[in-house]
Order: sequence, then C-alpha cells, then structure tokens
Amino acid sequence: MSTFGQLFRVTTYGESHCQSVGCIIDGCPPGMELTEQDVQPQMTRRRPGQSSITTPRNEKDRVAIQSGTENGRTLGSPICMIVQNEDQRPKDYGNQTMDMFPRPSHADYTYQEKYGIRASSGGGRASARETIGRVAAGAVAEKYLKLAYGIEITAFVTSVGNVHMFPPTAECPTPSQNPEFLKLLETINRETVDKFLPVRCPNEEASEKMADLIAEYKEREDSIGGTVTCVIKNVPSGLGEPCFDKIEAMLAHAMLSIPATKGFEVGSGFGGCEVPGSIHNDPFIRSVETAAPESGAARNGIPRPKLTTKTNNSGGIQGGITNGAPIYFRVAFKPPATIGQAQTTATYDGDKEGILAAKGRHDPCVVPRAVAIVEAMSALVVIDALLQQMGRHEAVRQLPSNNKTMQPSDNGVSMTQ
Repeated sequence: MSTFGQLFRVTTYGESHCQSVGCIIDGCPPGMELTEQDVQPQMTRRRPGQSSITTPRNEKDRVAIQSGTENGRTLGSPICMIVQNEDQRPKDYGNQTMDMFPRPSHADYTYQEKYGIRASSGGGRASARETIGRVAAGAVAEKYLKLAYGIEITAFVTSVGNVHMFPPTAECPTPSQNPEFLKLLETINRETVDKFLPVRCPNEEASEKMADLIAEYKEREDSIGGTVTCVIKNVPSGLGEPCFDKIEAMLAHAMLSIPATKGFEVGSGFGGCEVPGSIHNDPFIRSVETAAPESGAARNGIPRPKLTTKTNNSGGIQGGITNGAPIYFRVAFKPPATIGQAQTTATYDGDKEGILAAKGRHDPCVVPRAVAIVEAMSALVVIDALLQQMGRHEAVRQLPSNNKTMQPSDNGVSMTQ
C-alpha cells in the first residue's frame, strides 16, 4: 500500500514521469511552526543532478505546502505537500522494444503480473522518484522530534562495492566492536556528513576511493551497490510495540520499503553472530544525565538517575523496545537496475528472447542520495512509536489511582515511576 504509520500516517503519490509527486500527512501535532524552508533542505539532499556521479535528471524538487498550515503553524489537519516533475522524459521509454521486453531486475514484469497494467515509463511507483513524498514527510516528523525530544537522526555512507569505511577484521567482525565506529556515532551530524560530497562518507580516504569506484562504473555504463548506516540519538526509552511492531521490526519494514534495498541489520547485526555472548551482552550501569535542553524531558532541568549500558551491541533496542542508548543500523542497497549496457531478456509472454539496451537517466550508485531517504523513514518510525507511547502514558496517568502519584519520567514518555 502507499500509506505508512498508525498515528502519524503518511500517504505518498505519483509516478516517475507524471505531473507531480508528493504526500499527505495525517496526524501531525498542531501548533508547530512549519514552512517550506523546514522541508526543502532534505529535498535538496535527495534531489537528482547533485554531482557527476548521480543521475543527470535536472529536477529542482521545490516543495510546496498545499494544506494543513496557517500563518506558518500546523493546524492538526492533513498536510499536503507537492513537488512538480519538471524534467520528465517519458519519450525515453516510448519505443516498441521497451514495450515488448521487461528490463532485467526492474519492476516492469512484476507490476504487469500484479496489476495487469504498468506505467510505461521510468518504473512508475517502483521508481525512486516516489521517495520524494517520504522525504518531505520525514522532514516534518524530524522537526517535531527535534523540538519535543531533542532527537537527532544522521545517516551516512559506509560502503560502496568492496570499499568499506570500517572493513571487518578478526578483532572487529562487526562495527559495534570497533571503538572508532562507536566514537563516530557519538559525534556525527549532517553538517559533517555533507562536507564529504559527493559520496557522503565521513572519511576522506574512503570517500575518495568510493567516488572513484562509482565514477569507474559510470564510465563502463554499469552500476554498483553500497550500504548506508544511520544513528538516532537522544531516543527516549520505552518505544516499540511488542510483539509484532517491535521498534527494530518497524525500522526494518521502513528501510526495506525503500527502492533498491536488499538488507537490514541493527546493532551488531550479522557480524554479531561471530561474537560470544559474554562479549556481546551489554552490561547495565547507573548513570546521571540531563536531557537535551530543547527536549520536553528536560523542561524542569532536573538531572534524573537512569540506567544506561556500558556497550551498545544491541543498537539501542532490547526486547523490541528502546533502552535510551543510540539506535544504529545499516541498510544495503543493490546496484541500480538501469544500466547503459545491452542485456539479454525475453518478451512478456516468454515466446521470444532479445537484447535490450535500456534508455533513460540513472544513478550508477544510489547510496549518496539514499542518505536523506533513510533519515526520513527513520523519523517516520520514531514519531509513530513516540505518539503511541505518549498516548499510553497519558491514558494510565488519567486513572484516579495514578494521576496524583505518577511522576514524569526521565524521558518524558516512559510509565516507570
């Protein structure tokens, strides 16, 4: 379906070469200052034509808010945002050969099988153009998360092909065992990531190698995949809805709904399978912290004792519920399916084999632009989980036996007294 979320619900619309793409948000809290200037920065980070190693499609991706705000504040009613497709070229796909033959590894055949009809150009809803609505909605969610809880979400590229920012070793089979990686998670922010354009890998040596590798595949009219790592900081404890809507399950759902994704791991991930439990377990320690000044949890400025963990192999999630430590995970993106080289294929009815040289503009590697999409989907998961937990907390607080005795928790949403 085209709708994501329970309380903060986002519906995206549009195809790659239609007149416009965008989204409708239902459930955004009222009274929050919001204008196009809050949304446009993330749209710009996602847009095509950013560099010589991205698709040359020239879209400005200027967002316009159509409803749900007045005098620069949200009303609580549905927010509609729209982006015009200014540089669509459906004619690139309008020839008899492409009508007869499905492109290898594209959604042409599967959409035809599912619906009995398909968009004739650009992949339709399977195109990454659909993610514009996600990024616009994610920017709105991020603003609320930042204002209300000081939550910060930062994604960055950690590998392209066989070039890794943190190569696995016998001592550190997973980045969660690598002190350099853990230190980076504490300090990384978007401003730092964007200093390492065009790849958005915050390591000068690795970034240069990745850019060279992408350029090499582009020169061959080929493509290559990579991974994006994301860290979510200042997340309250207590978020997640076991058993089926655990926070990592919802993150996996969100990330694997992004076009071209093929893998997801949270915390130590697959490398954690090579570490014994005696090392992998995260010991609890007592800590005294003051929440971020801009967060609702710190409105009274009183430090509150809380548990934290000495290590974070769990990636901030235990039992499907956030424990207050930073959440971090990694998403794998396959090589883009559209390449300039001629490839073998067969007609839709399977009666005839043929050669297809796909036309159209494409990215030789999607991960530099996918960073903003990963951040957006993370924000949509966290705000939905947060609103659900806030509703539960308020429902319990209203009981006569509780409303005089329950105290605000250190994170503003937990029901622990």
